[in-house]
Order: sequence, then structure tokens, then C-alpha cells
Amino acid sequence: MFISFNGFSKDKLVAHQAEINMSGIMENGKIQGSAYMGCNRMSFTAEFKKGGKVKISKGVSTTKACQDMELETSFQKIFDTMTHYAVEGHFLTLSDESGNSMKFVAADWD
Repeated sequence: MFISFNGFSKDKLVAHQAEINMSGIMENGKIQGSAYMGCNRMSFTAEFKKGGKVKISKGVSTTKACQDMELETSFQKIFDTMTHYAVEGHFLTLSDESGNSMKFVAADWD
């Protein structure tokens, strides 16, 4: 579950059912992931490396037009710029060199 993202309240993230899923099959050290921000389904690959580094591919997405796409548009603009990760208990935080960050909690927690 998505719980923190630049300027979007937790209530808005919950209302949009915003989430990422990184439980996809691992191939060549990469994870097949998906994301949902309330409108379109997106897919991507992620490679977590030693030292808290992450490389996220440019995602692909379905192309539905929805009434409120602000969250989705903002997410798509910076998700693949995330270069660092930290895991603390059930929380995953992704961040980039520009100070953007996003925080998630495991679906079976909170």
C-alpha cells in the first residue's frame, strides 16, 4: 500500500487504492512489478542492488482516460527516477537524487 508521496495525503493515496506490487517473477536479478494509481495498470522491472541502490525501468501502462489523473501523472513522471531504497520493518522507501521520495507498507500490514 502506498502511504507517502510528494504532496499527496495518505487519504488520497488510500482513496485511489494506490499500490505497487513487486512480487513478480525474478529473472536475471530483476523483479517484474506492477503499479496502480486509481486509473491505469502499469508494469515495470526493478533491480535492487547492494548499498541501497535500485534501478527501475521506464514503465508501460494501459491508456484509459480518467477524471482524476493527477496522482497517476505525478507517479509516472518520477517513479523510474528512483535510485535508492531503504527497508525498515514492513516499510519500503524509494528516493531519488532530487529529494523525491515515496513510501510503501506491506499489504498485510497497517
